Amino acid sequence: MRFFTILVCFSVISSVSAQIGGNYAFPILDMAFNARSNGLGTDFITAIDQDVNLGVSNPSLYNPEMHNQASFSHGIMPSGLNFGMASYGRQFGEKFSSAAHIRYVSYGVQDRMDELGFNTGRFHPSDYIIGAGTSYSLNPKMRVGANFNFLLSQLDRYVALGAAVDLAASYYEKKANLTLTIIAKNIGYQLKNYTKTERSNLPMDLQFGISHRLKHAPFRFSMVIHHLNKWNLSYFDPNKKPTYDPLTNDTIYPKPEGFGRKLAQHFTFQSEIILGKIVHVRAAFDIYRRSTLKVANRPGLAGFSFGLGLYFKRFSIDYGINFYSVAGMQNMLTLSTNIDRWKKQSSSSLR
Repeated sequence: MRFFTILVCFSVISSVSAQIGGNYAFPILDMAFNARSNGLGTDFITAIDQDVNLGVSNPSLYNPEMHNQASFSHGIMPSGLNFGMASYGRQFGEKFSSAAHIRYVSYGVQDRMDELGFNTGRFHPSDYIIGAGTSYSLNPKMRVGANFNFLLSQLDRYVALGAAVDLAASYYEKKANLTLTIIAKNIGYQLKNYTKTERSNLPMDLQFGISHRLKHAPFRFSMVIHHLNKWNLSYFDPNKKPTYDPLTNDTIYPKPEGFGRKLAQHFTFQSEIILGKIVHVRAAFDIYRRSTLKVANRPGLAGFSFGLGLYFKRFSIDYGINFYSVAGMQNMLTLSTNIDRWKKQSSSSLR
């Protein structure tokens, strides 16, 4: 009952209007910063295990298994830009599980030009998210959590600052291998814009996720419903103009998106094939990404993503590839380990 009370509270937050399509500040808040999530299309918010990166995506997933878990991720965007994340988890007592992280995007070296077009030097634009979060165990099935993020964007001598919080609740039914979660992401404010202009909104996103691992088969299926706080996610193309029927000379206006298409754009479908304790294979389909990024005549694999996880005794390696369009894809690699496992090895070698 307590879980559904929290669901209602989070639904109130849905009255906050999110901006989609670049009309908001700090768009890096929408990015997936680890290979597992990258291979699953978007932030993976519905699994509870030792992966500390899951807590960065959904703070209610922080749990005791993440104690002393450290992870580093690095990715390359289609344009060659670099981005990544470092994270570390700790357990405090029986109820509180926490972690800290830093996310970054490096835009490479850019030429600084004056108003006459002369090169006056170079600069390195970059974005950062520095965050920490914690979860609290209400009972064996229910956890709530929050992430607090400080946002920094630097474009030469221009700086933008912001602050955001993620609030989440998760319910896990062990017997049914079922996880339900709801999260309100990027609730915050732009503290300072690059110039003395009006401050922009942050990309608020209310999400609901459900995950089920089959009992007698190596499959986990997940579904994420995103942007519950904004119904119409359709991209408005200003270049679409009315055409004319050559026979009747009637004006043919561009068809608006129907109810079914608008509804579908809120869904991302994710799957994991768990081949024993070592190999995990992943695939996902993001309807919104495909509908907005595909090229009309050559849609290719836009909206699809794939991943692979290799889990060894002391560390794990994850790889994810996310297809945007025929123009390019996003690759990401994550290396994770538990520091306690290396400490035990060192102690054994000294005996």
